[in-house]
Amino acid sequence: MEEYAFIIFRTIFLYFVITIIFRLMGKREIGELSILDLVVFIMIAELAVVAIEDTSTPLFDALLPMIILMVVQILLAFVSLKNKKVRELLDGKPTIIINNGKIDEDMMRRQRYNFDDLLLQLREKDIRNIDEVEYAILETSGKLSVIKKVKRKRNEGYTLPLILDGDIQMDHLESIGKDDWWLRKELRERGYRDLSAISFCSYQNGYFYIDLKES
Repeated sequence: MEEYAFIIFRTIFLYFVITIIFRLMGKREIGELSILDLVVFIMIAELAVVAIEDTSTPLFDALLPMIILMVVQILLAFVSLKNKKVRELLDGKPTIIINNGKIDEDMMRRQRYNFDDLLLQLREKDIRNIDEVEYAILETSGKLSVIKKVKRKRNEGYTLPLILDGDIQMDHLESIGKDDWWLRKELRERGYRDLSAISFCSYQNGYFYIDLKES
């Protein structure tokens, strides 16, 4: 009887500990977890199961690796928030699968993403015909974001960031037929000389959206 009471205590205690750990790691929906998040969550869950089953192991020995994983996760999340290259390394980058109504099969192959996957996720968004889609972006979480075609007088396009965390996105500039010299010139004319101070900059329909880093 005493052994069962001990198991119940460890189970309830670890339940609250894991709940606190996950809260400290940040609020994210299950479908939005990155690969790193998923690995950490699985490891913590496995450690908790072992700690509950093996009552001979001191609770501290079970808690220590959980706390280490939590600290590592929080540190990596902080670094990735400040550094775009680290963020892309840990989380990857969104991939445009359908661009201006055209399927990019090369990108699909790179992501090991097939037409069955594409059609399934389109059906989940109540889209029966690919011809209805203007843009489809495969997010780092694996979700497919879809922008439908709409009747309009001008082509609004898809917002691509030209500057992220002070870094010029050369591939996005090339996709709109511009270069960094053009971007620097346009920003200088608007009073922005220090590109490293810009947190986010996009260009669409002849208009710039610029957000400066918080000092």
